[in-house]
Amino acid sequence: MRRLHFLLITPVGGLLLIKVLVCLCSLYYFMLGIMATGAVNVVRGSRSSVEELLQIYCHSESVALVVDNPEFFNRIAESFSCKAAPKFVILLWGEKSSLVTAGMPTPVYSYNEIKNFGQERRAKFARSNDAGKYEYEFIDPDDIATIMYTSGTTGNPKGVMLTHQNLLHQIRNLSDFVPAEAGERFLSMLPSWHAYERACEYFIFTCGVEQKYTSIRFLKGDLKQYQPHYLISVPLVYETLYSGIQKQISTSSPVRKFLALTLIKVSLAYTEMKRIYEGLCLTKNQKPPLYIVSLVDWLWARVVAFVLWPLHILAEKLVHKKIRSSIGITKAGVSGGGSLPMHVDKFFEAISVNVQNGYGLTETSPVVSARRLRCNVLGSVGHPIKDTEFKIVDHETGTVLPPGSKGIVKVRGPPVMKGYYKNPLATKQVIDDDGWFNTGDMGWITPQHSTGRSRSCGGVIVLEGRAKDTIVLSTGENVEPLEIEEAAMRSNLIQQIVVIGQDQRRLGAIVIPNKEAAEGAAKQKISPVDPEVNELSKERITSMVYEELKKWTSQCSFQVGPVLIVDEPFTIDNGLMTPTMKIRRDKVVDQYKNEIDRLYK
Repeated sequence: MRRLHFLLITPVGGLLLIKVLVCLCSLYYFMLGIMATGAVNVVRGSRSSVEELLQIYCHSESVALVVDNPEFFNRIAESFSCKAAPKFVILLWGEKSSLVTAGMPTPVYSYNEIKNFGQERRAKFARSNDAGKYEYEFIDPDDIATIMYTSGTTGNPKGVMLTHQNLLHQIRNLSDFVPAEAGERFLSMLPSWHAYERACEYFIFTCGVEQKYTSIRFLKGDLKQYQPHYLISVPLVYETLYSGIQKQISTSSPVRKFLALTLIKVSLAYTEMKRIYEGLCLTKNQKPPLYIVSLVDWLWARVVAFVLWPLHILAEKLVHKKIRSSIGITKAGVSGGGSLPMHVDKFFEAISVNVQNGYGLTETSPVVSARRLRCNVLGSVGHPIKDTEFKIVDHETGTVLPPGSKGIVKVRGPPVMKGYYKNPLATKQVIDDDGWFNTGDMGWITPQHSTGRSRSCGGVIVLEGRAKDTIVLSTGENVEPLEIEEAAMRSNLIQQIVVIGQDQRRLGAIVIPNKEAAEGAAKQKISPVDPEVNELSKERITSMVYEELKKWTSQCSFQVGPVLIVDEPFTIDNGLMTPTMKIRRDKVVDQYKNEIDRLYK
């Protein structure tokens, strides 16, 4: 522990009670060291635009800058020296000789120089007459530890003030959901400055767990190489794993494909019955079923599961074991930062891969609920974290709604932020006088039942999209696009989709097609030597995508009409996705505004 304390405190021994903008991809212990001295770190990714970083630096009243590498420094140096003038800059990696500092008055220190300053300061203090006294000012739990600017899917970033108590609450209570043990391996792929990743890292840090970092590009290989006990990621990653497995099965021989798909279907049916007799099925019904009805239901599920069990065991040996080996997750995948599609959830349950879905926002430090391994209710985000309350209120009247009723999700407890920095109006809009934080999400709480299919999942939280995402058609009907998008994503022809239609008579969709899958599907209908297969026209792809949408969304409350096919994927780099890989609807709609207008004419 002394060595750990030395590692954290020594490099930042001079950063007392100031705000520092940290722009980096890793080296999380440097952020911990800054907070340990009482200074405030204002974190942002090094992939952010210069304009965004300048806005955050100035708004947060930061006085210094910590950068990842020389390339990043050179990209922002001119703008910052002219418009921000930091008192000093710290370079974490690389050589100072690579920096372009001509005409820049701001001193730049390397990581080793800062570490040496800290060592000298500690040595000088040890030799002084005050050596027996406590060196640092007392840090109150309610003091600001970090200011995190929300990336968000809409609007301008706001500075979320998280206190030391906010972060400590996460560290002390995340073990209720993830029972990590010393020596286990965690694989992470989110940027270390993101709220979700930071909470996980700090929790991992206290458990003595080995942490590995990866990216989408190297995920498959790293999962196989490191065989992590836990994977910390977002829903898109689990969707990618699911799609990869489905693609591998579809390209195998006809016999193997038939066998694998049949056995997976058997396991899906088996786990469905298992959920029924274990009482882990979601329901909105406030009134529990009659005892005799639930008993018959339980017996029926038991009998069907018993009949399917031998085939499920066969599937385990022939199919699931091989899939799990290729995935490499030995304990559980932890998903957060977005909605986990139900078909993906069910698939991983069927092949015995635990996926624990959680919920939170930057404003809530971030985790406020998650599924436990002993109560892993599919379709939900689990029970609240310790000392945290949930309530559902009517969107228009604010009246508290009973369990099973859908409304706006509100949260109260230790994870809730102190407020938005220098923005009391915005703070007042989301946190009321009683401390309830308006998440802006739609959802409901499952009723407590003593009998029936949902007897073991009372009190879990279920989310059903963002209130701001609701599309209001010109007919006055309200549509939640998430349900349609999740259904559509089951098609291997659709890579990404955004449902549109605000103030229109019917819904539409912007779709990024999977061209490789589209060509493969076309070959099955057209002769493989036909040149039309190799160069599918946009009209042909649109027609194929439209048919897929009709097929996969047929059970949804609303159907999609006109379809806009676009070639450029939504990515973090082009600003159409957040760092947690959620599509920024407003930016997508803005970018394709003219095309959407023509689509509806």
